[in-house]
Amino acid sequence: MNRIHAKDAVELEDGCKCKLGGWLQETKKLGGIAFLKIRDRTGVFQVVLSEDEIGEETFQEAIEIPRESVVMIEGEKKATDQTELGFEIVPISIKVESEAEKPLPLGVVDKVDAEMGTRFDNRFLDLRKEEKRLIFEIRDILLDGLRDFFNQEDFIEINTPKIVAAGAEGGATLFELDYYGEEAYLAQSPQLYKQMLMASGFERVYEIAPAYRAEDFATVRHTSEFLSLDFEMSFIEGSADIMDMTSYMIKHTLSYVKEHGKKKLDRLGVELEIPSHPFKKVPYRECIAILQEMGREWEEEPEIGTEEEKVLGNYIKEEFGTDFFFITEFPTRVKEGTFYAMRKEYDPSLTTYFDLEYKGQELVSGGQREHRYEILVDQMEEIGIDLGDFSSYLEPFKYGMPTHGGIGLGVDRLLQQLLNLDNVREGILFPRDPRRLEP
Repeated sequence: MNRIHAKDAVELEDGCKCKLGGWLQETKKLGGIAFLKIRDRTGVFQVVLSEDEIGEETFQEAIEIPRESVVMIEGEKKATDQTELGFEIVPISIKVESEAEKPLPLGVVDKVDAEMGTRFDNRFLDLRKEEKRLIFEIRDILLDGLRDFFNQEDFIEINTPKIVAAGAEGGATLFELDYYGEEAYLAQSPQLYKQMLMASGFERVYEIAPAYRAEDFATVRHTSEFLSLDFEMSFIEGSADIMDMTSYMIKHTLSYVKEHGKKKLDRLGVELEIPSHPFKKVPYRECIAILQEMGREWEEEPEIGTEEEKVLGNYIKEEFGTDFFFITEFPTRVKEGTFYAMRKEYDPSLTTYFDLEYKGQELVSGGQREHRYEILVDQMEEIGIDLGDFSSYLEPFKYGMPTHGGIGLGVDRLLQQLLNLDNVREGILFPRDPRRLEP
């Protein structure tokens, strides 16, 4: 007999024999009757034991099985209105496949949540909790929604190297490694490769893959390894084309999650709002003016940081009723390290670059790239980049590079904001940050 899930047993006729299995969540004994609650990925089902029917020895062995042991049950389905799934199992046989040690290092059904450090030290147990597992079921649907959008828009999914000779943004945020005696790095972004593929004639590409930043942050929004969604497209007329594609992508993906994950969202208590297109656009300088009107002061050059993003997010929500908005026309000084950013023709102190904010947090960064070889080289030399380190990147720009642009989106951050998670790590199976390398 093959094992079935709890949700599949719901459809069986009363009295039907079946085989189920999972983790023993709870045992209750009332006189000569015992109730075993067993959990699989689809729900919790109940097994009813009678001491008179199975004998004292077997009964005692069953009620002494440690919590979180893996057990297999063969028995008959019996309809009842006393359980959430509407049935219970009267067992014919009970087999302990794997007995859990006592005590558990982390409770699975405890009402009081443990500290984050303890939870992530015992992540395999933490993920047995329904509310934790549901996060990753939503994440799975979210990734399906993104791919569904790009398939509809005729993009090609690509896979670029994660061991690279130079970083897209350079600086101290690179993880250095020894590559057969040569200096190499973990990729911060697929940026350079996406642009090279525009010269290859791919025209529309996207990638969903890990990216790495050696940033010594201890915040609720940063990790050293994160999942990045990047797309690039050719023959654009300006950054507005990229913002349009981005807003359509967000709207489609959130709609997809709401449709395919409704029951899971309900279990998590999340009411997902679908934004209207187009998203509000606010130039960087206007954002600074808004912040100044609200009393924000800077000792040096005005800049939009984490706290300013939250203030702007609340302002946009109150004024326009939306959680999404673009900050556009980033100053060149702010995007100085982004050497491939195209600058405004009428004002070189401004770029065509933008950020997309979601509930007061940066979600996306992107814009139009500089496709003209001479100008690109000038911008690189302006900030002291050694062109020799980027020779393979620059070569395609000599032989026909179309206008192009794109974005990078933090998938983990999108999930965090979508589900209102306190910490981005909650949506990552085994997060990596400056203080965590295991498990």
